[in-house]
Amino acid sequence: MRTVVENAAIATVSGPEYRSGYVLIDNDRISAVGEGAFTGEADERVDAAGCLVTPGLVNTHHHLYQWATRGLAADHTLFDWLVSLYPVWGRMNAESTHAAGTAGMARLALSGCTTVADHHYVFPSDGGDQVEALVAARQRIGLRLHVVRGSMDRGESEGGLPPDHLVESTEDALLGTEAAIDRFHDAGPGAHLQIAAGPCSPFTVTERLMAGAAELGRRKGVRLHTHLAETLDEERQCLAETGMTPAEYADKLGWLASDVWLAHTVHLAPDAVRRFGATGTGSAHCPTSNGRLGSGIAPVRDLLDAGAPVGLGVDGAASSESGGLGQELHQALLQARQRGGPTALTTREALWLGTMGGARCLGREAELGSLEAGKLADLAVWDLSGLNHAGIDDPVAALVLAATPSLARVFVGGETVVEQGRLKAADESVIARELAAVSARLRGDR
Repeated sequence: MRTVVENAAIATVSGPEYRSGYVLIDNDRISAVGEGAFTGEADERVDAAGCLVTPGLVNTHHHLYQWATRGLAADHTLFDWLVSLYPVWGRMNAESTHAAGTAGMARLALSGCTTVADHHYVFPSDGGDQVEALVAARQRIGLRLHVVRGSMDRGESEGGLPPDHLVESTEDALLGTEAAIDRFHDAGPGAHLQIAAGPCSPFTVTERLMAGAAELGRRKGVRLHTHLAETLDEERQCLAETGMTPAEYADKLGWLASDVWLAHTVHLAPDAVRRFGATGTGSAHCPTSNGRLGSGIAPVRDLLDAGAPVGLGVDGAASSESGGLGQELHQALLQARQRGGPTALTTREALWLGTMGGARCLGREAELGSLEAGKLADLAVWDLSGLNHAGIDDPVAALVLAATPSLARVFVGGETVVEQGRLKAADESVIARELAAVSARLRGDR
């Protein structure tokens, strides 16, 4: 199948921009990007006049299951928020995770996202096959999914935050992670599904699990992910228990490295920022969630200047209820400028964070994150023709600074996932009904 998206503004991210140009798709790959009219043959011609074409956005950190518990603990700090929600999450089963995962990925697709990394760390003993539930949700929506098989082995009785009944043993956590890798991880080109190893956070797992997951991930050739340096409460606890900051503790355990990306990284000392750059450790910046929980503003400019990969994350919808990735371009720019002044992040750097930065964090920069011949045909076609963007001459500025545009098309591997602002393969009303039903059950409404 040969498709050309034409007559559009093109932001390749890696190279030139075109005021009016085209992207040619052959099957699942981009075969050409150029300026002016496309004069060759195509099976489908998509007239994208009035639109901006960008690479599909890459979401580097999410908790899809939390779509079933949005709006709860609305005025809590992170630790209080977690303690309030753990009992609810303990009632998750495969049905609720599937419904929440489907809804979350639907919302992501409708906001320009084509790849999502989902950190799933809740495995109730009677919860069924949680990873399979997410994999089936991916198949309904059509996005690329990196399931970070999370884990917790440090309950309240050992000084952790989760109730004891919600944590696994260290052995079960590692066995579960290895089983998910063996069953689902696709290391080949063009993968739609990959697995990463992801203990939840230093305050919910033991040192043994952190070290064991790193060893397992490297033995299996998959990437590593966890939360780190999100709040000052975390830093105080880590200092009290280990005598080290979270970044120093992670470094001690081999968790600052080029096969690692870490969520939030809000509270990093200058030497930690330099260490991220020197080791190539990635950061998943989650500006809306950080703002919702009052966690602080991550040092994005400093990390970029140090050479660290930085991508964007929506984070779980229980702390980022809108759940869209497009808006995070805007929020990242605002927070960077609030921290470092009006030159701290440009509009094009914000777009880079949401595309190539995210691809680098996930180790997919050879295939994703920019519009180049040979890369996977993951594209977002943003409609800038209406009232919200009229009169803004620069299309990238329109995307990043104004209201998040609707999508004329979203392609994943050359396949249409969104068309004219609607999901192509799934019914939004059905997804909404499924989500409402499981949310009511988790809240105890029935």
